This record gives sequence, structure tokens and C-alpha cells, in this order.
Amino acid sequence: MCSAEMQPAPRSLRLHIGLFGRRNVGKSSLLNALTRQQVSIVSPQPGTTTDPVEKPMELLPLGPVLFVDTAGLDDAGALGDARIGRSRAVLDRVDLGILVAERGTWGAFEAGLLAELRARNIPTVVALNKADLAPESDLPMLEGAAVVPVSALRGQGIDALREALLQAAPADHFDSRHLLSDLVPPGDVAMLVMPIDASAPKGRLILPQVMAIRDVLDGAGLALVVQARDLSRAFSTLKRLPALVVTDSQAFQSVALDVPDSVPMTSFSILMSRFQGDLAAQVRGTLAIEGLQGGDRVLVAEGCTHHPTEEDIGRVKLPRWLDRKVGAPLMFDTVQGRDFPSDLSPYRLVVHCGNCMGNRREMLSRIHRCEAAGVPITNYGLAIAYSLGIFERALRPFPETLESLHALQA
Repeated sequence: MCSAEMQPAPRSLRLHIGLFGRRNVGKSSLLNALTRQQVSIVSPQPGTTTDPVEKPMELLPLGPVLFVDTAGLDDAGALGDARIGRSRAVLDRVDLGILVAERGTWGAFEAGLLAELRARNIPTVVALNKADLAPESDLPMLEGAAVVPVSALRGQGIDALREALLQAAPADHFDSRHLLSDLVPPGDVAMLVMPIDASAPKGRLILPQVMAIRDVLDGAGLALVVQARDLSRAFSTLKRLPALVVTDSQAFQSVALDVPDSVPMTSFSILMSRFQGDLAAQVRGTLAIEGLQGGDRVLVAEGCTHHPTEEDIGRVKLPRWLDRKVGAPLMFDTVQGRDFPSDLSPYRLVVHCGNCMGNRREMLSRIHRCEAAGVPITNYGLAIAYSLGIFERALRPFPETLESLHALQA
């Protein structure tokens, strides 16, 4: 395969870098200079950038990143408030921030924005733009943040800014997490059960399945991909049992019947809960299903935007299983993509997808918001396993999490 045919890194796995600041300080010009492309429209008219603009690229030697240019956080008017809301939402998902200000104009607004970035534990580089126009002045002394004078228009200081970003980026972003390779020793088999049904994209695999295959290969394991209907035949071809079976959550019940009890089994969605969020927190949230009553409102959050099918997992199957578990109809609201309610108080439970289309910081932000509001949050795979009575079995691959569950239930 030539390099042109290779698929780019998913946006969910890229380091997210956000540009923040007042209107007309040169955020868009700076993004264009950093990427060496005309990514954002540039104009002397304040408020030119209205919605966040994203640009994926390789920032070597760091790796795949996603730059996000935002509207000015000092926008005005009703429309300005909407722009600010969209820009502030970006704070929930960036791993690294660039605070852009004009040199010589650092003030309370910039100091407050930097304080918010720090409060969110977002490493930040301060870019003082238009350094070629401003008179020489002392750079602000900002503890814990690199300060780089730049001129986006003339390209001055851009290399120094790139270097500062490399230094400030979380060192373990690309190396510290495994989807499942830590559960499958080198040379052992991971059996991946992938139903091909109406919800499966024709000619493609969904992203968690692709990520699982790649992670098994990275860990020197063997990936055996089968459909649920062929599971028994697949077991009969193996000389020894697989180290792990991973199934689509929708097939949990039938797969559990065919997998020997001695073989660890879980779902792609549960693996994504561990990879993209906080498995322990979502396991705790799952236990709230036991206290649900008919008429309680449940929020179903899908990270992707897709056209629902007749047997859609989030809108049809999951509500059906939860209603059956509770023994009475619940009320379900669904949100997609970047949408997530600011007021969670109406809900007794939030059920989130694996968030393969979002990034880990965004998922952790949503979990934190739910916990702050006192609303339990779980995950598709966890909620389905609990509703079908195979919750503990689905958690056996994660002994520490299972032990914590037993402590909560004691």
C-alpha cells in the first residue's frame, strides 16, 4: 500500500491544541502560520471567526495533532454570546492551549483566561502576537507558562512557538494508554466478534473495531475476527483458548452463551470506556440502574452524528433493554456530537457511547460535569451488560475494577 492510501489518524486520537484569546489578536493568522496553510479566514474585521475551525496535521516530532481555532472570547451581542459558548466548549476537549494576545496589551482578561486554563489542568503556551508592530516591552512573567513573542504576519517566532508547544505537550499522550494489547500477551489470540448488520457501514468497520485490530498487532498479539454466527466454529479451529473475546455490545447475550466461562470476555464499548474515559467512574454510575423507576429521564449521549436505523442501539435497543430491566418505561432524551446539556438536573442517569469520535479530555470533562451535578454516568456496553445480567463477567478482564465493584456492593 502506498502512503497516499493510508488512513489518517482518527481525530479522537490526536492531541487537541486550542487557540484562545480576544477578537482580532491574530489567532487565525497564527494558525495559518503554524500549519503553513490558509486554514482560517483572516480579516481586520473583529469577529471573522464565528465557529471553531479544526485542522488536523502532523506536528513532528510530536505526532498527529488537531488545531482548533476559536472565536474571540470577548465577543459581544446575542450572536456573540453564542460564539463564546461554542468557543468555551472547546475548553472541554483540548489537551494543550495557545493563549494569543497582542504584545504590550496583557491585562486582566488574559490573566483570567490563563487562570481558567490552569484550573482545567490544560498546559498552555502564551503567544504574544504582532511583536513587529508593538514597541519593545518587557514580557509578562507567567509562572508555569512559556511566553513566546511572534508575528504571525511576518512568520517571526513561529519556530520558537512550535518548540514551546512540543515542550508543553503532555509527554504521555500517545504512549500511556492501551485499548486491549495489555490484556493479550504477545503471541496470544484476541477474538474480535464483529456483527455485520444494518448498522454496520457498508465496506467498512467502525472505528473501535479498527482501533482494536491495530492495538492487538502493536502488542504482537493475533487478531481473529469473526461474526457472532461463526463463533462456535472459530473456537473449534483454535488449538488453545483465546486470551480475550471482545464483542459488539449488541451481541453480548448470544456471544456470552458461546464463550466458555473461563475465557475473559468484554465489549468494544467497555474497552473504550477505559481508553477514553474513566471505567471505574462509569462502573459506579451503572449501579444507579438498580434504582431507576418508571418515568425517570435518561440522557443517551452519542459522540457521532449518524442516521438512526430501525434497530439503532442508542435509540431503540438500549432503551428497550433498560425498560425491561427496570420493569417500566423510562423517558429517553438523545444528544449527538458536541451537544451536551449544560443543565443535567432533569436526569437520573446519563448513558454515553464509547466516544470513539471524541477525545479523552472531552469524555473526562463530561464525566466530571455529571459527577458535579450528582447525576450517575455509565456507558453503552456497561449498561447493556448490567441489563442482561452479565455485568460482572464483562468486567473480569479488569480485576482492579471488579474488586472495586465488589467493595461498593459489600
